[in-house]
Amino acid sequence: MSFVEYSDLIQDGDVAIVYLGHESMMPVKVQQGAQTQTRYGVIRHSSDLIGQRYGSKVTCSKGGWVYVLHPTPELWTVTLPHRTQILYTTDIATITMMLELKPGSVVCESGTGSGSLSHAILRSIAPSGHLHTVEFHQQRAEKAAEEFKEHRVDRLVTVRNQDVCKDGFGVTGVADAVFLDIPSPWEAVGHAKAAMKRRGGRVSSFSPCIEQVQRTCEALADQGFEEISTLEVLLRVHDVRTLYLPMPDFGPDPSAQTRPDAAEMKPPASVALKTTTLPRETQGHTGYLTFATKPRT
Repeated sequence: MSFVEYSDLIQDGDVAIVYLGHESMMPVKVQQGAQTQTRYGVIRHSSDLIGQRYGSKVTCSKGGWVYVLHPTPELWTVTLPHRTQILYTTDIATITMMLELKPGSVVCESGTGSGSLSHAILRSIAPSGHLHTVEFHQQRAEKAAEEFKEHRVDRLVTVRNQDVCKDGFGVTGVADAVFLDIPSPWEAVGHAKAAMKRRGGRVSSFSPCIEQVQRTCEALADQGFEEISTLEVLLRVHDVRTLYLPMPDFGPDPSAQTRPDAAEMKPPASVALKTTTLPRETQGHTGYLTFATKPRT
């Protein structure tokens, strides 16, 4: 099992996603002889998981059942243990697209946090790219490195425990893209430029406050970045439903020779229409995404 390569069978040491319901999933480290408690009963790893195909329906000890899914960055985002606030799939999809990530890309990231974005980046740049991720907090950096190894993507990532605003990313002239998710990204813009390749690249910053965005845009402009833009992604899902509308009754046909009897008159027919309605609640502001391009030098 790897977060960037698909496997058919569950093996000892894998991290699998146990699906109990659409709003209830949890990651499980598969180990020989281990057990996992769920509200539907016990899952015995040796007999219920190891050797089974990913996507299998597993019956628990109380008679209930769950699905065991192959891990993906999207599933990891909604099940990971939170060490910090994280980015979710809506913002992550925009970031990976706007940074123009592809297999073989070299990316610098700060800070690592809980690793939500990191896993999505790793899948985008595999199998020949590399992620240099910097985390200021020592314990979070150590835990992230441990998770990358457990998820079998450690060959694609280098974790550094340092202050990116003072010490940079630890690399120079290698990155195709840089992402900043720190309190003061404007202080790291110079280091981001130094880490990027001379032929240019893309940089992005995530900030919850517009004052942070203003200072970051000023720093990007001062460092010679071009195509500076800021956007906010708000997800609004429309509910699709069926409406039944009555056909209009225009009365009897005036050209008819005889007037129909009241007994023969039928109620107007109705027609079924598909329509959408706005949700009653809309997800609010998460943060601003700022993007810029480093020109060729």
